[in-house]
Amino acid sequence: MPPLLVSLIRRAAPALLASALAACSSPETSENDVAPGASSLPSPSASAAAPAPSVKEPEPPAPKVFAPLPPLPDEELYPDTIEEQREALFRRMVSMLHVTDEQMAAVRAIFERSPVLGQGNPKVTKHPMTRKECREARNTAGGFEQDEPACGAPFMTPIYDALAGEKEADARVCIDRYEFPGIPCEHPVTGPTAKEAAELCAAIGKRLCDAHEWEGACAGAVHAPEQEYSFGKARKESKDLHNRDREIVWAYGRGKDHSKCATKSRKTKGCTSSGWKRCGTNTFPAGSFPECKSPFGVYDQHGNVAEHMNLPLRPEEMTSHGGTGQTEMKGSWFIFSDFEAHPDDCRWRAPDWHGTRVTDPNSHGNYHLGFRCCKSVGK
Repeated sequence: MPPLLVSLIRRAAPALLASALAACSSPETSENDVAPGASSLPSPSASAAAPAPSVKEPEPPAPKVFAPLPPLPDEELYPDTIEEQREALFRRMVSMLHVTDEQMAAVRAIFERSPVLGQGNPKVTKHPMTRKECREARNTAGGFEQDEPACGAPFMTPIYDALAGEKEADARVCIDRYEFPGIPCEHPVTGPTAKEAAELCAAIGKRLCDAHEWEGACAGAVHAPEQEYSFGKARKESKDLHNRDREIVWAYGRGKDHSKCATKSRKTKGCTSSGWKRCGTNTFPAGSFPECKSPFGVYDQHGNVAEHMNLPLRPEEMTSHGGTGQTEMKGSWFIFSDFEAHPDDCRWRAPDWHGTRVTDPNSHGNYHLGFRCCKSVGK
């Protein structure tokens, strides 16, 4: 990890740790912090010993080209109102993602329908690292991966099944390297319902990721849907079968190490039940932890914010086939080092917490839940 980044994290560590531990001991635990029936103790399956050396490892992608990133627009601006926060975010999206006026109008319309969609309540959110600190640290360490022409959009990377012998040229899908809005060293957008997450991806020419795409991007191999879903079975049975036989691996390797990721922030004092008014979205900028990335170069699939994705129960419900299925929410969040509410290995499937259709207007959202987008190659 870059010396500057290490120094920043160490300087903040005592206060962050004390606050996080205090939050964990609260008797008024939020339903969004621990799933119904879940324990705050590490899951035995998530702590399983590393597989024997005979386990086949995917061939790593070809080395990427890195370059420094110039300052983001309004990089040091942290407004006091959600309206100003959104406007600054929109300016960065236009500059960094090259979205069209029509796309930006669609994004604005989705944000305007929600009282909480943004980067946290500015009155209570306290970020442990700034955008500038993230960018300078990453630049010192060598910079950021350059854009992939096959993806047709900035800050995305092709993903494929290296274990099946596929190469980058065989990729049929790209995924955002960073949580939405998908900009390096930007704070993730939080608070969207699953429906809003899907709409925001569509607004900029992308789609919400299918669960197996997100999982494969994390683990380093995107297996065929037929291997990853028990189509036609009920959700619980399908989930149980998948979890029973899954490969246990994290984006950064086969041994769990929360310290590699954005998991040591803290809960806001007084945040004893989930709520935008009381609970700060105390995230790090996306990509702040260079070691917290998958073999494909996808960042923060552990820590920072949990993420929405699409869970198909039938083939036609895959977003890659033009459909939508059930909600799936997973990936750990910003206090997970000290409050491990559930497993967070790449291929673990969650229970149907707040389960609905993705398109349900009442689908779930909260202050530490975000998403990232996928995009079919050639579309």
